[in-house]
Amino acid sequence: MISEPSRHCTVELQALPSRIGQIRRIVSAQLRYWHVDALIDHASLGVTELLANVHRHAEPDKTCTVDMELLFDRLTVSVLDHDPRLPQVRPAGPFDTSGRGLAMVAAVSESWGARPFGTSGKIVWFTLPAAVPAPVVATVADHAVYGSVTTGPLDEWVTVTAVPAHSALPG
Repeated sequence: MISEPSRHCTVELQALPSRIGQIRRIVSAQLRYWHVDALIDHASLGVTELLANVHRHAEPDKTCTVDMELLFDRLTVSVLDHDPRLPQVRPAGPFDTSGRGLAMVAAVSESWGARPFGTSGKIVWFTLPAAVPAPVVATVADHAVYGSVTTGPLDEWVTVTAVPAHSALPG
């Protein structure tokens, strides 16, 4: 039995420079909706690099599909295109202005890879760890101190205890 459902989002597009910014905004909005905001920067960078590679290298066309899946504690982002040639990481010199995209994807991700898709395409993917915190319900002892003043009618700090959302609150 699966205790936490998969969350999935797919977008088909032409990998053109004008569309890449739109996809970054879609990725950001989807990750906010899934409450994994901490992954936005790395996921946006990774998808940008993969789409830039489709734009530069994919033939016969620039049509591709971006797929994001959040399953338990792992986000997988993949880009499927119609060019069967697998990408190659090549060393970039200090003055090169391109050729670092897959190295950046590797640097920000937990893992990445590429595999053929049918006879006329490939999927390039990366994963990010996504520890989704459980909702927390705070309980407050007799008093709470608000603001930055710590002296006055309440002369001591009050301890606030976090209780997991699924446990019963004290009555």
